Amino acid sequence: MEELVTQIVGYMRGMWRFRWWGLALAWVVGAVGGVMIYLMPDKYESSARIYVDTQSVLRPLMSGLAVQPNVDQQIAMLSRTLISRPNMEKLITMADLDLDVRSPEQREELIVSLSGDLQIAAANRSNLFTLTYSDTRPDRAQRVVQSLMSLFVESGLGNKRQDSDAARRFIEEQIRNYEQKLTEAENRMKEFRLRNMALLGDSGRDYITQIAQMGAQLQQAQLELREAENARDAMQRQLVGEEPVVLPQVPPAASVSMPELDGRIDTLKRNLDELLLRYTDQHPDVVGSRRVLADLEAQKREQVAALPQAGGGSAFDALNNNPVFQQMKLALAESESRVAALRARVAEYERRLAQLHDAARMVPEVEAEMAQLNRDYNVHKSNYDSLVERRESANMSVEMSTQSGIADFRVIDPPSLPTQPSAPNRLLLVPLAGLAGLAAGFALTFLVSQLRPAFSDARSLREVTSLPVLGAVSMLNTPTRTKARRRGLLAFAGGLVAYAGAFAAAGVALKLIQG
Repeated sequence: MEELVTQIVGYMRGMWRFRWWGLALAWVVGAVGGVMIYLMPDKYESSARIYVDTQSVLRPLMSGLAVQPNVDQQIAMLSRTLISRPNMEKLITMADLDLDVRSPEQREELIVSLSGDLQIAAANRSNLFTLTYSDTRPDRAQRVVQSLMSLFVESGLGNKRQDSDAARRFIEEQIRNYEQKLTEAENRMKEFRLRNMALLGDSGRDYITQIAQMGAQLQQAQLELREAENARDAMQRQLVGEEPVVLPQVPPAASVSMPELDGRIDTLKRNLDELLLRYTDQHPDVVGSRRVLADLEAQKREQVAALPQAGGGSAFDALNNNPVFQQMKLALAESESRVAALRARVAEYERRLAQLHDAARMVPEVEAEMAQLNRDYNVHKSNYDSLVERRESANMSVEMSTQSGIADFRVIDPPSLPTQPSAPNRLLLVPLAGLAGLAAGFALTFLVSQLRPAFSDARSLREVTSLPVLGAVSMLNTPTRTKARRRGLLAFAGGLVAYAGAFAAAGVALKLIQG
């Protein structure tokens, strides 16, 4: 600590030797600074305050139906991005600042200067904005603030309208794209269904259900066939026990009446007519009935042909007069018809069941392709519905903005026409110029003392030269030297006081001039 104090004292002694140099430089710097401050041009500041009301009665009513952007955030972002190059060019044209511009370089300097002088300040947690601009001409400052206020309002409304139009155009384009995708997906779905109609199941049922149902129908048909065959065999055994009757020779079949065969043929014809009303010609029951009918008609023709060899009409009359035999023969014909029909049904069910088993092997592949088509279609349909909903919401938002307005811009304070300069603050700059002169003088004395050092005591000489100092001879203070020293101190003090008094007088004069 002692060494630091000693070093500082040494610096001060060295600087004291060149104090007049520092005082002279302080006067020069202070005078030049004062003149420059006095010659600085006056600037007049114009300001305006705008309140942006973002509250609307429709906003809470339309909540959930229309898109409601964060207007407060948009206004805050607008205030931060308003001072951009395109807006500065518009502002220059609106405020007629380019009347004296003769070259692109001057216009560029004007844009840079204007961007630096414009200020937009916003109060915390409120939509109150202050627009400020300073210029050497008060009327031009007012004109610039007025133009900036108009640009602020127009930018807020215009940007919102442009954003809404761009959003709607984008949504419309996306809807058209998804409409095309949905049409293509629906066409692929239709072609797939037509191509795989037989494999897609019956009324939405899968193949396992169809196979199970077809198997059950086949078992039921086989059971009915066995029952019909057993009934037919029983009738045949009963007919075998009856006394056979040989028919006599009769005229041709067209004119011969055979009640048993005719009854069976009529019954089969009635059954065939009923079946044709319900089924097509290829139905198994229809095919079996026609086959039995053809057999009965052939049997009648054979019996009619055998009548001449039977030996008379007594046997024929006996046959016709046996009602039990006729009923049994009729029941046997019906049983044979039913057996034939059931056999055809069993064969058809077996064929269908075999087809189902063969087609079931292709079901996983078809179902996978169907799932892929459904997945793509569902994704496109979901996106399409969402886009349509957003389009309607955007349209409603635009209509709401048109009816209620995005925000209400209220001018609290119009642009003012300043009468007193706001800058420069000469009362503050003059003392600063004086302090700057003193700092310059202090720095000069320190620099000169370092360039022209001197030893003020034996210790510093010993430290610098690293040589032993045998002794020191001090200077005797004579009355003449004492008086000269006092005069020097008084002169230096007078110079400092005069320096401070000059700047104090300059400050008072400036205050009187401004007041």
